[in-house]
Parts: sequence; C-alpha cells; structure tokens
Amino acid sequence: MATANRNLSEYNKEFVPNGADYKVGIVVSEWNDTITLKLLEGAKSALIENGVLEENIEIRFVPGTFELSLGAQYFCEMTNVDGIIAIGVVIQGETRHFDFVCSGATQGIMDTMLKYNKPIGYCVLTDENMQQSLDRAGGKYGNKGIDTAIAIMKMINLYRSFR
Repeated sequence: MATANRNLSEYNKEFVPNGADYKVGIVVSEWNDTITLKLLEGAKSALIENGVLEENIEIRFVPGTFELSLGAQYFCEMTNVDGIIAIGVVIQGETRHFDFVCSGATQGIMDTMLKYNKPIGYCVLTDENMQQSLDRAGGKYGNKGIDTAIAIMKMINLYRSFR
C-alpha cells in the first residue's frame, strides 16, 4: 500500500510555488460527501496556505465520480482557470460497478486533461471500504486533497515555465 509509508498531508513548502495569481477550479462528487467534503476542505486549505486567493478558487459539484470528467471539461471550456482538481470517492461494493466507474472516471479525466492541455489533479479515492477512505481524507494517512492541491500547483508552475 503506497500511502502506508507516506502522510498525504505532508509536503515540503520549499518546492511549492506561490499561487497568488493562480485560478483553480475544483469539481467535487456529491456521492460519498462525508469523504469528498473532507477532501475538498484539505485541497482548499492547501491552496490558500500557498497563496491562492480564496476568490480565485471556483467550486462546482457533480452527482458522482463518473461525472467528474465532464465537470472538469466544463471548467476547461467555460472558465479561465489555470488548473482543476477532481475530487471523488468510489468504494468497492458487491458488483463490478466499482470497476466501470473507476475506469471511466480515470480515463475521462486523463482524456480531458490532454485534450485541453490543462492540468487536472486526480483526487479520486478508490478504496475497498469506508474506513480506507476515511484514512485518506484526514485520517491516519493524511488528506489526499492536500496532496492533490500541491501537485496541481506544481503542474501549473511547470506549464508556465514553458511559456
């Protein structure tokens, strides 16, 4: 387990760019909102802690993780955000629905990122049970929202370094 050896909330501020002029969109799944809202809180706090102005963070909600890629596409087409964070949770159930949602969401987010040449942070937990998700949404492994926010800031900075 990759996160067993790493706290998702810890990062070296020395390597994080100042986001004072960054605009970030966050698309959040309403499904499993006890988890997604904690991930959102982590992402938003990390962005603000590293200079992103609260008024430059735009948040939108979609029904579930499967709809995250279309929500991210709307951000790409209808706003001027520099990067997007996609937040969702899929917990293994008794059917193969888990596999289809995880695969579709992952492929859709990647396709959207490449089509629009805009960084999209993948903050989608794909866990076997609710406890694993809680552990990654501010629990014993930290908050994946923080980890993803830092990654998106670094990717925005990387993109700008090529211009």
